[in-house]
Amino acid sequence: MKKAFKIIGRVFLILLAVVLLFLAVLFVYNQVMLKKEEPLVTAPLGQLVEIDGHDMCVYTQGEGDHTLVFLSGSGTPSPILDFKSLYDQIGDGCRVVVIEKFGYGFSDIVDEERSFDTMLRQDREALEKLGIGAPYILCPHSMSGLEAIQWAQEYPDEVEAIVGLDMALPDFYDVLDLKGTERKEILSGIAVKMGLLRIVDIEDMFPAFSSDGLTDEEKDIYRALMYRITCNKVIINENETITETCDKIRSRPKPDVPTLIFTSDGRDADGDGWVQIEEAYADGLTNSKIIELNCGHYIHNYEYERISKEMNEFIKGLG
Repeated sequence: MKKAFKIIGRVFLILLAVVLLFLAVLFVYNQVMLKKEEPLVTAPLGQLVEIDGHDMCVYTQGEGDHTLVFLSGSGTPSPILDFKSLYDQIGDGCRVVVIEKFGYGFSDIVDEERSFDTMLRQDREALEKLGIGAPYILCPHSMSGLEAIQWAQEYPDEVEAIVGLDMALPDFYDVLDLKGTERKEILSGIAVKMGLLRIVDIEDMFPAFSSDGLTDEEKDIYRALMYRITCNKVIINENETITETCDKIRSRPKPDVPTLIFTSDGRDADGDGWVQIEEAYADGLTNSKIIELNCGHYIHNYEYERISKEMNEFIKGLG
């Protein structure tokens, strides 16, 4: 029996040594690749504007009577490239703006609180400094839906309309395990630093890689950013004030601005009733339309042609 235990112990130690060696090799490989990929992320794709002593990246494209402000979902490594397949399809007469909040894309990673009040103030200040005036058509994906609603509640004169891109709503967070989500993000952040992200199928994580809307070079830039900033501390800290923000939003009247909501089929939602929650929000608004798409959460990568067509018609109707 003692001999058997010794053999099992040796096998365990050998396996442990193999795992540790693999992790060490992967970590070194990741560091080498990060250095090699550095030229891809040296020049920002947008314009850098100083906010609170840090650089925030804002991309603009086109001119027109309507200004579309795209706000990314939680954890999207490159908002500018992630939305590109969609905003390239937007018709003439529109200015496109993509804000990369701190911790995203080419913006700085900051060690400060990340309440939605702060994010909204910083986004508005960035637009002001760049001379991009209101009103705006807010185009939020996922968690940025909370910011868009808060924006319309607090500054109604600045919001011409909301186009929700599978945007998250306060009621969804009642069924989402926020603590569990935060734990997953912390573990994912560690995995990114170890280089483990390089051995998983990234196209399942971010479908922009399989989109025809990006060139090979743009996909390389997206990958380089993904391997650097996925699940960084800024993104993890954003979760801390979600519940407080949802309560604040529900304590005020629903902003009755023209609203077009595109919703996924809920397959990627961690909680139940995704589509029903989207429908309930649209119900009762004076001018609202909801379109359900048979695809995953990053709908602007899967169905950008249909979404852009519907958006163009919606914008024409605004006058």
